Amino acid sequence: MESPVFEEIDPASDCDCPGCVHWRRALPHSWSGRTSAHPAAHRALALAAVASAALGTGHAVPAAAAPHAPHRPGVSAGDDPDTLQGGSAPLYGPGGRPGKPSVAPKPTATTRTEIINRARTWVTAKVPYSMNAYSSDGYRQDCSGYVSMAWQLPGNEWTGSLAQYGERISKEELQPGDILLFHNASDPANGSHVTIFGGWTDASRTHYTAYEQTRPHTRRQSTPYAYWNDSARYVPYRYKGVTPAEPVPGKDGGQPGARAVTPYPGASYFGPGANNKYVTRLGRMLVTRGAGGSYASGPGPRWTDADRRATRAFQQAQGWTGADADGLPGPRTWELLVTGEGKDVKGGVVGPPPASHGVPGYPGRALFRPGANNAYVTQLGRQLVRKGFGRFYRVGPGPHWTEADRRAVEAFQRTQGWRGGAADGYPGPETWRRLFS
Repeated sequence: MESPVFEEIDPASDCDCPGCVHWRRALPHSWSGRTSAHPAAHRALALAAVASAALGTGHAVPAAAAPHAPHRPGVSAGDDPDTLQGGSAPLYGPGGRPGKPSVAPKPTATTRTEIINRARTWVTAKVPYSMNAYSSDGYRQDCSGYVSMAWQLPGNEWTGSLAQYGERISKEELQPGDILLFHNASDPANGSHVTIFGGWTDASRTHYTAYEQTRPHTRRQSTPYAYWNDSARYVPYRYKGVTPAEPVPGKDGGQPGARAVTPYPGASYFGPGANNKYVTRLGRMLVTRGAGGSYASGPGPRWTDADRRATRAFQQAQGWTGADADGLPGPRTWELLVTGEGKDVKGGVVGPPPASHGVPGYPGRALFRPGANNAYVTQLGRQLVRKGFGRFYRVGPGPHWTEADRRAVEAFQRTQGWRGGAADGYPGPETWRRLFS
């Protein structure tokens, strides 16, 4: 699953077009009617009205509107630079404290969580875009300076030098903290740009959450892959110093109190047929977050319908709906679980309990057939063992429906005096009611 995105809308007062810049300087405290339209448009209309009256022609003069570049939302077309980044520079700028040279760089170890957290600090602070200004942490306030900060590089790089700190990867390998880099080698000042990948926002992988430094300030928003323009020229890179997990407290030099975080392994590790340690990890995290009511047993390494129900309950607790709450964990779901962020499932409720044919807890006949693999098979088998019919099991019971389950159910049915089709070894609603009463 990919996480829903809350697009940031910049208020009119943050617009960087020439008209807005002028009126912010001329009237810094108030605009008449600024809540309903673009401030520059108000002034343009006023000037147009004066001009029309002066000419006395009776024809309205068209009001000038500041055009905005469609390929880069929020950026004024008239003020859009050919490139969004400067050149290589030390920390704190050419005239500031010298930075370490960027020749033969040795990557500093960091984690994906740390990269994204650093990227978020600028989003929260709405650091103004500039190719000449430097933030308090010493990094230049342009797109490549932003990546240099997030990757914690020794100096301010540009799109022509960032690649030496990373390794080229494929679209399928992208994970939060990687970058999408477009360096126009033939004309570096034309279109070069870089964004930080924050995770896919849809299952089809057509959009992703992009952290980027652009006008008027740092932003996080859903962006078409790979970018609004020049999409085919963006290349995915992974920082060479990224570690697969956070340091474990007290182990291998990890700092006490540090959080152990497992990166998102990929969508292929979850869903029908999956059987791996990440399914177990997912289930245990879901139980911790209040979704344990979905599991009759486990969690375990085999993906079951219980895992899907518990995942969906957690996603719905975040306020997600539709495809964003499909019960399959994407990068955003995984991130919230491993970091302990987001909202817990209230009261452990994961949806109404099954009640097929009016029998509480009975999920229906379809879940007890050859090939079935779900938590209700385990629940049934354990109850049969408690009732004295465990001699049919050599191992288990488990979530896979086996001949041992069928024979145990048949034996129980025969003790009820049933024969023929009534004792076929497949639990119906009355079998379930008597078994669990």
